[in-house]
Formats: sequence, structure tokens, C-alpha cells
Amino acid sequence: MSKLAMTLLLLLGMTVFFGEAAVRSATAGRDGSTAAWYADDDEEDDSTTDAESAREESSYDRGRQALDQGDWEEALAAFSKVAKLGGRRADGALYWKAYSLNKLGRKPEALSTIELLRSTHQSSRWVNDAKALEVEIKQSSGRPLPPEAESDEELKLVALNGLLNMDPERALPMLEKLINGNNTQQLKEQALFVLVQAGSPSARDLVTKIARGQSNPGLQRKALEYIGLFGDEDSHKLLKEIFKSSADYDIKRAILQAYMTSSDSASLLAVARSEKDAALRREAIQLLGAQGEQESLWEIFRTEADVKVKEQILQALAVSGDADTLLEAVRTEKDPRLRRATIQALGICGNERTGAALVGMYRDEKDRDTRRAILDALFVQSDAKAIIDIARRETDPEMRKEAVSRLSTMGSKEATDFLLELLNK
Repeated sequence: MSKLAMTLLLLLGMTVFFGEAAVRSATAGRDGSTAAWYADDDEEDDSTTDAESAREESSYDRGRQALDQGDWEEALAAFSKVAKLGGRRADGALYWKAYSLNKLGRKPEALSTIELLRSTHQSSRWVNDAKALEVEIKQSSGRPLPPEAESDEELKLVALNGLLNMDPERALPMLEKLINGNNTQQLKEQALFVLVQAGSPSARDLVTKIARGQSNPGLQRKALEYIGLFGDEDSHKLLKEIFKSSADYDIKRAILQAYMTSSDSASLLAVARSEKDAALRREAIQLLGAQGEQESLWEIFRTEADVKVKEQILQALAVSGDADTLLEAVRTEKDPRLRRATIQALGICGNERTGAALVGMYRDEKDRDTRRAILDALFVQSDAKAIIDIARRETDPEMRKEAVSRLSTMGSKEATDFLLELLNK
């Protein structure tokens, strides 16, 4: 894999905290896409001869290949040649020249090239990318730009991030002001992410304040999400404290999600067992299923009185793939509603073992509603063969009709052949 491809894959996996322009600077792309290294205008400058145009294209292509290979010297030579030609690719070539110079550690020359790009191609689409590159170069040189001097919101965040690394005591009040100010929600969330990355006690105190809803209630859920990512004991303690003190259903749900993110199964289990709000209990049960906490879920099921909660547990067990527990439940459950819910859950599990068990249940079952539930489970498993076998053996006209009805919407060859067989009789 090329260095360019590796870089792009890494960037796709990271959270971008300072907006589109800086992403384009990091990827050195012109429009933020992974194909930007190969994109440019198709219009041909009438003043450029065919020979000059061919030389320009050849040098530009050579420069792009050098970028892809991380050969900064070769890239610098190629883009310098294109910039000197002054053709339609001159603005892009100047940007890439500055980029290559920065990679080579020749930062003053890179900044001079950016200034040349700005002065000679003021309306170029590369100018915004050059601004972000300039901020990056100055920060890496130990010269953070004053954030208050930046009018562009994205570049202001870049500058704030650089200042945060060098002078956090000065940057934190600015971030807090930006978060609490009259700015867009997107910008506030990006600023909160910058704050989270700081990692200092002061920054963490500010994130905690936001998570409690004291500073910016609009960002409270986002702060809770980040605290879930911290995953340490202090974070677990804070989340439990906020859950206990909050009366807001949505905030409590956000905390349940944070419990799952931080792998805090104990807190989810406590909510699933004792929370008074049944909807929150069901939410916790669903998340426990996603975490594979099968034994704990079955323990709750056996002592639970609320039928809706028990149904949620059955669904959670199905999501976790616990066919063994569900087969035990369907054998022992006396409540017809819960037994049908267990059968539906077995359908979601979808393995050969559950299919065979469902067919066996159908043969022994007398209740029509339960038989319909079994047909539905087999339908969910796309088991046309099992439903065809049931339809062939079924003596109850109504249930045979139910089986054929499900086959008519399955669209499999087996189902179609059986339906044609019935029509030809």
C-alpha cells in the first residue's frame, strides 16, 4: 500500500476536530476528498501552447506520483517546474511546492511560497488550503497564531489547538468562551473535542462541568459521550452520579450509551435490575445484550415480573446469539405471550439448530397463534424448505394457508417451485 493510501486510511479513522479546511491541509487535498490529489480544472488556457501544456501535465503528474511515494525532493522539483511555467496548474503547483518544502523541513521557504500563491492567485481555490497549511507550519515552528486574530472559525480552532499545546492556561478560557458563546452547534462540538484532547486537569474539570449541564446544556450529551470514551474509574463514578441526580430521560439514555462505550456492564446491570423507569430498564437490557451479558440477562428474566421487560430480555438474548438459553426458555415458559416472544427471538438467532427445534415445536403445538409464531420465525430465517415440509404435512386448512402465504413472499426457487406445484394440481 502506498504512503498516500495509508495516510488517507488513518485520517478516515480519526476524529477531525478543526473542520474541513484543516482536513484538506492534513491530507494535502484540494477539496477534502481522497481523490483531490488527482483533481483539477479541465479547462485549457488558450494562451498555453500544446507543447507547454504537455510539459506542464507531465511535470504535474510526476509531482503527484512523488507525493504518493513520499519522495518530497522529487515532488519539489516537479512542482517548481510547473509553477515556473505559469500555466493553468500554477496555483496548485505552488501549494504542493509549499507542502513539499514543509515536509523537507524548509519552513521559511514554504511560508514564502504560500505568500506567493496568495499574492498571484488571489481567487484560487487553493488559497484556503494554503491558509490552513500556513497555520500548521507556524505551529510546528513554535509560533502559535493568536486565535483571537483569526476570523475564520475553522482556522481559529486550529490556532486554539496549537495554543493549547503550548499555553493551556491561556487557551482554556478562550475555548470555554467559544463553547458558551453565540456560535454554531457544530463549532461548539469541535471546540469541545479540542478541549477533551487537552487531557489536563483544568480541561477535564471544564468537560465535567459541561457534562453536568452547568455550562452548556446543549453540549451535555456530547460531553457525556466523551466521558464514556475516557473509560477510567473517575469517569464511571461521574456518570453514575449524573445518572442518579438527573431527571432528564434523554440525559439518562446518553449515560447508558456511555456505560456501554466504557464497557461498564456493572452499571448497566444495576439499571436493568432496579431502575423505576421501565423504558430505561429496557434500554439497559438491550445494551447488555449487545455486550453479550447473557448470564446476567437470564438471571433477571427468571425473577422479573414485568412482561414487557421480559420480552426485551428475550430480544437482547437473541441479539447476543444465545440460542441455548432461548431454547431452555421456550421449553419451560408457561405464559403463551412470552412463549411466542421466545419463538420470535429464536427466529432472529437463525442457525440450523434453532430451525430444527422450531420445526419440532410446530409438530407438537396445538395453539394456532403459537404455530403462526413458529412460521414467522422460520420465515425470518428464510427456511423455505421447513415451511414447505410443514405445508405438505399440515391437515388444518387454515394453517396450511398460513404456510403458503409466507412462501408466496419469500422469492426463493424452492418456494416458487412449490407454489407452481400447487397451481398445477
